[in-house]
Amino acid sequence: MTFEFKLPDIGEGVAEGEILKWMARVGDQIKEDQPLVEIMTDKVNVQIPAPRTGKVLQILAKEGDVAKVGQTIMVIDDGSGDGGAYPAPPSTLKPEHTAVATQPETQPVPSPQSVLATPATRRLARELGVDISQMKGSGPQGRITDEDVKRFASGSRSGPSTVTLQAALGPKPGAGPSEELVPLRGVRKTIAERMLKSLQTTAQVTHVDEADMTELVLLREAFKGSAEKRGVHLTFMPFIIKALVPALKEFPYVNSSLDERSGNIVLKKYYNVGIATDTEQGLVVPVVRDVDKKDIFELAGEIETLADRARKGQLTLDEVRGGTFTITNVGAIGGLFATPIVNAPEVAILGLHKIAKRPVVRDGKVEIRDTTFFSLSFDHRVVDGAYAARFTSRLIETVQDTRKLLSEVL
Repeated sequence: MTFEFKLPDIGEGVAEGEILKWMARVGDQIKEDQPLVEIMTDKVNVQIPAPRTGKVLQILAKEGDVAKVGQTIMVIDDGSGDGGAYPAPPSTLKPEHTAVATQPETQPVPSPQSVLATPATRRLARELGVDISQMKGSGPQGRITDEDVKRFASGSRSGPSTVTLQAALGPKPGAGPSEELVPLRGVRKTIAERMLKSLQTTAQVTHVDEADMTELVLLREAFKGSAEKRGVHLTFMPFIIKALVPALKEFPYVNSSLDERSGNIVLKKYYNVGIATDTEQGLVVPVVRDVDKKDIFELAGEIETLADRARKGQLTLDEVRGGTFTITNVGAIGGLFATPIVNAPEVAILGLHKIAKRPVVRDGKVEIRDTTFFSLSFDHRVVDGAYAARFTSRLIETVQDTRKLLSEVL
């Protein structure tokens, strides 16, 4: 009998996903739990396995389409009865063409819903009064691009007025260097939407303080040999994470979230630290869980593994959700300090920066010390400035005191 494979609820507030890649075609025999489709959510790319063994009868969402959670995206004959023909839902085809939907592409064109185009391209088509079902795409697999829509609109007699079209397309290109249009889509689009939403919905402030890292530099050097024997590369990050734990416990509102619907501040009694990671696709934030229960070597190995999976685009949804606090490290790139954007719904994010030798006054004398700046961005609705400053001071106190740090790292 036929089984409707619906886009599953993959949690963490994910309501929809873009179909990136089907790993089976109509007519293929599939086995339960084999990788079936790759979905891009607003958090991560995730592979969803086949829900059962059977034969693929229909694929109802093309690569590039955005499907809602609970929407049927594939029909499978599981062999338990008469699979029979499974007609496509009326919403995916024009009524007069339903009977010939499976015929070759010489048949009448499907409705706009079944045309391969991103949501942004569909929105542009609506703004320009263009019927994308009448178009032929120039993108991969026939996908309609923004440029296709603009070209079609420019040559359409029934298109919008010149003023409306010009407003949508922008000014005509003039003399000067050539321009390249890069569509805002995929991970880049997700980052744009999440960062904008974070700034629009939270009251963000950044507190900056200086930390003397001299003792930590020496401590890391002392532990590098032991780390190498364990097969891990020891950076400063595991030390900073361990120094965070007592500060987060002492200042629990930094390790919280605001539930606006219930009007409650949710204090987290667990410590899952997100590590902002730069990849070719954009910024992703894998989460290291229960950092208070792991030593620096365990943390170093896990951070290295997650960063590698992030750069290869292999992270699972479980590996990017459930964070309570985030760290972003731009120290290797350079700069003095920055003001990171809070990774909502978390309340705070810590920016780590370049460690450099600088003159420092100690006991009335100028010494050359290894110093850096910590930038703590926080949601002022939950955390006040004085509270944030005391939290940062507590973190720096642990980082600068070898004895306190040793009690945390092992």
